[in-house]
Amino acid sequence: MPMNLDLLQNLIQYNIEHLPSFTLHLDDKSYDVLRVSIVNSSIPVNEPTTRGGVYFSEKFAYKMKGEITDLSVIPLLTKKMLGPNTEFGELKITVKIECAGKLVPVEIFTNLTNSVQTPNSIELSMIIQKLELT
Repeated sequence: MPMNLDLLQNLIQYNIEHLPSFTLHLDDKSYDVLRVSIVNSSIPVNEPTTRGGVYFSEKFAYKMKGEITDLSVIPLLTKKMLGPNTEFGELKITVKIECAGKLVPVEIFTNLTNSVQTPNSIELSMIIQKLELT
């Protein structure tokens, strides 16, 4: 499914201007995602490729970073990140943004590429795979 770039650009701009509330949904639980940033940046590959035989990566991708302060999410995330795991799952994050003058819910599906844990939070680095209006 091709990325809806108009929706993505709207999401990026709305995030900069309004700092909406993002929520990670994982195993029937919800976690607030704070300090979210979304940027288009390069991926360390020379050509489009399948990463780990699990997900496809272009030379550039939309990356999303966010922080979760509820550390109970950590055991759930280890099952989703590519690495020592043979399974790799998408993360679903929801947010409401303004489109055509009204707030609409958007689902963001990402692949978790990295996480950094501190005593008070965990920072997630993700690659956006698709967006859907709900």
